[in-house]
Amino acid sequence: MQLKHLPEDSRPREKLLSRGPGALSDAELLALLLRTGIPGKNVVALAEELLTQFGGVAGLLHTPADALKTIKGLGPAKRAEVVAVLELARRALAQELKQKPLFDGPQAVRDYLQLQLGAKTHEVFAVLFLDSQHRLLAFEELFRGTLTQTSVYPREVVLRALHHQAAAVVLAHNHPSGSATPSSADTALTRTLKTTLALVDVTVLDHFVVTASGSTSMAELGLV
Repeated sequence: MQLKHLPEDSRPREKLLSRGPGALSDAELLALLLRTGIPGKNVVALAEELLTQFGGVAGLLHTPADALKTIKGLGPAKRAEVVAVLELARRALAQELKQKPLFDGPQAVRDYLQLQLGAKTHEVFAVLFLDSQHRLLAFEELFRGTLTQTSVYPREVVLRALHHQAAAVVLAHNHPSGSATPSSADTALTRTLKTTLALVDVTVLDHFVVTASGSTSMAELGLV
C-alpha cells in the first residue's frame, strides 16, 4: 500500500504533526528522512528494511555511509542525510555535556556513551576527560580489541589526561557480547587506572560498561 492510500493520521508526517514525534515508530521517523520509497516498496517499508539490516537505530548509528549502499533505493543524497542526522545527534549530546557538569544529567552521559560505543562489534576502551567542574573536555577512544589489564596502558591514559589538563575522567568500554555486567578484569583495570591517575591528581569518577541495549555504572555498584 502506498502512503497516499493510508488514512491521513497514519502517514508519518501527518502523524508527527498531530500527535508528536513520540507517537512514531523508529521506521516512521526514519521514513520522514528518506521521504520516498522505490517501486513496489513504500518509504516506511524501506525504512524498516534499513533498520532490520543494520540492527535497529543503535546499529544504524555506527553504520558508515558506504555500508548503506547495500540498500536498494538509498542513493547518495539519502545516505548523506541519514549520516548527517546521526552525526548531529552525537554532537548535540556532546555539546550538552560540555555546557554543564556531567553528573547534573547522568542520563545524558549514558545516552552519549550509547551513541559512541553501543553498537560497535569489537571492544573499545574510551575516556571522557573532564575539567574541574566536571564538564566534558574531550572524548577519546584509546584502545580496541580484547581489553585486559595488559592491553589498556595506564601510561597512555595519563598522558592524554595531562594533554587535556583534565581534573577527572570517566572510563568506558563496551561489551559486544551484550552483557553489561562488569568482569573481574574490568574491576582490576579500574583499580589500576584509579591508582595511576591519582599520582597526577586526576580523579576517576566512574567506569561504564556499555552494550547495545544499556549500560552499567561501576560507581553505582561500589566498584570505583
